[in-house]
Amino acid sequence: MGSLTALRGTRDLFAPEIVRWQEIEDAARRVLNRACYSEIRTPLFERTELFQRGVGESTDIVQKEMYTFATRSGDSVTLRPENTAGVVRAYLEQGMGSKFPSPLKLWYIGPMFRYERPQKGRQRQFHQLGIEVIDTADPRADAEVILVACEFLRECGLDDLVVDLNSLGDPDDRVRYREALVKFLRGVEDKLDPDSRDRIGRNPLRVLDSKNEETQELLKDAPRLPEHLGPDARAHFDEVQALLEAADVRYRLVPNLVRGLDYYSRTAFEIQSEKLGAQSQVCGGGRYDGLVKELGGPQVPAVGWALGLERLAIVLEQTKGAAEEAGPDAFVVAMGDEATRAALTLARDLRRAGVRCDLSFAGGGFGKQFKAADKRGSRWAVVLGEDEMRKGTVSVKDLKSGEQEEVARDALAARLLQGAEQRP
Repeated sequence: MGSLTALRGTRDLFAPEIVRWQEIEDAARRVLNRACYSEIRTPLFERTELFQRGVGESTDIVQKEMYTFATRSGDSVTLRPENTAGVVRAYLEQGMGSKFPSPLKLWYIGPMFRYERPQKGRQRQFHQLGIEVIDTADPRADAEVILVACEFLRECGLDDLVVDLNSLGDPDDRVRYREALVKFLRGVEDKLDPDSRDRIGRNPLRVLDSKNEETQELLKDAPRLPEHLGPDARAHFDEVQALLEAADVRYRLVPNLVRGLDYYSRTAFEIQSEKLGAQSQVCGGGRYDGLVKELGGPQVPAVGWALGLERLAIVLEQTKGAAEEAGPDAFVVAMGDEATRAALTLARDLRRAGVRCDLSFAGGGFGKQFKAADKRGSRWAVVLGEDEMRKGTVSVKDLKSGEQEEVARDALAARLLQGAEQRP
């Protein structure tokens, strides 16, 4: 029997890489809590129909990438490929619109699943952080979600941010634009890449997002969506731009910017870090005013964004260097039966006081335990022997300088915490 391995497109996360993920998650909680967003956790799998109706039958996600299977009772369920549809389903099912003040501001973080070719920063099980603002059509909500995304990325250590911005218009605007775009694409169909030719009939706006260089060159002469905006969508888009300018947010208009999901309308955006060259996108989102109604609810406007944690972790490694796991503040070194028994209690008391503390389970002489402390990267060794047990003290040795001092046990935690604050 062969050895068991992780499935292709999945991976294990552990130290020191997991430290970067924890930094990202901590930054998200700080920024989103300050902006008054509430966390929501939805199921990892939902009824397949939710994504067919919500994400769109013609999208690549629904057509090619979903993990769909039948339960024993015959229901078709799908591992969530994205989370906006699940959040809207929860909003409707749980009656959140009547239970909470409007607009409802939510955030989520967790694994998603898409069957696609694995590559660096893109796995079949991947993780997303996202926010949703439900029940407001005000352009200030569009501007706020962009501001919140920028603040989160800055909290993580990314700067030189620029927002790529477009408007996808209202449904009638897109009907007019789709007709003009399809007419243009049919005229150059023989020169398009195969994927783009396939999309002309089922999802022509996705041709604008083609990664094929020759197709992109042809698209320079294509009609532009902003030229087909009606007065309401135009006024909304103009106000979003004015709000971003007032907040000193750098943005640029990108008329070919579209999002890969059918539910987007009006504002669409991606956030880039200019330090990263070609692979600079770190966040994307937009408005989805028709999704709640599409899933069986009333007409309720909404806006939000999502970003991939795998991608962000790679970006931060490029800009900040590899993450490092911090060693213990203190490592208890004990000698003698009584001291060895007391060491675990001492470690517990230090941990309760807020000291990162470890100790050896293998025992051995002082030399072996000191080596263990050094290997774990501890700042201090807290020595507990027969003399210290008798006097109610410990010896604290600085493993960097070699300096050693005697400290009363009841003053030990305060001494270590003071030193930890001064740690470089």
